[in-house]
Amino acid sequence: MTAEGFFSRWITKIDRTFISGPDGPLEALMEWNPQVTPRHVALVCHPHPLFGGTMHNKVVYRIARGMRRAGAVALRFNYRGVNLSEGSYDGGVGEAEDARAALEYLRSRYPELPFSLAGFSFGSRIILKLGSEISGPSRLIAVGYPANLDGSGDLGRTNVPRYFIQSTHDEFGPVAAMEAYFKTLDGPKQLIWVEAEDHFFANALDKLEEAVFGVAKSS
Repeated sequence: MTAEGFFSRWITKIDRTFISGPDGPLEALMEWNPQVTPRHVALVCHPHPLFGGTMHNKVVYRIARGMRRAGAVALRFNYRGVNLSEGSYDGGVGEAEDARAALEYLRSRYPELPFSLAGFSFGSRIILKLGSEISGPSRLIAVGYPANLDGSGDLGRTNVPRYFIQSTHDEFGPVAAMEAYFKTLDGPKQLIWVEAEDHFFANALDKLEEAVFGVAKSS
């Protein structure tokens, strides 16, 4: 690879926008490499809004960058009530509808391209819920899935290929709980472990991004 080719993969075009959400406008960032013809699009959902989760979370940023490197147009957004997004927290129900609205916006911009859903922590629950209710996603990428939390065992029941990327020391989705949950899922699935210090992939963000990149470029 030439030096020009190496550096071109890091070039990013960012479109800051607001999406019409069910409870008011949602703040969003759409990003892509302008030197690469998009192969697919990806919606990326952030962690819990009541615990500091935003679209600027470092794990969310790395997920989006991994997707972008694989040729995707990535859309990050803030749920209702987060930063400049209007509305207030709705226990995950309204946040799933926010994700649905963001996905509809993304697909309206690129209707001819396949699409994926990705999310971190609370966001992984959102994308597994939404992904089981809609038709057409190429893949669901659940990062840092909180398998220990109530209700997590009921999500992910779909035939859409699911990829779980998990820290080996995730306090909310530890190895035993994650493997037990994973065994209950039918259909295409893959569990990818990343050696990291905690739920937020401390000292392993590069490895996390490479895992996302590997999944996104595989199909």
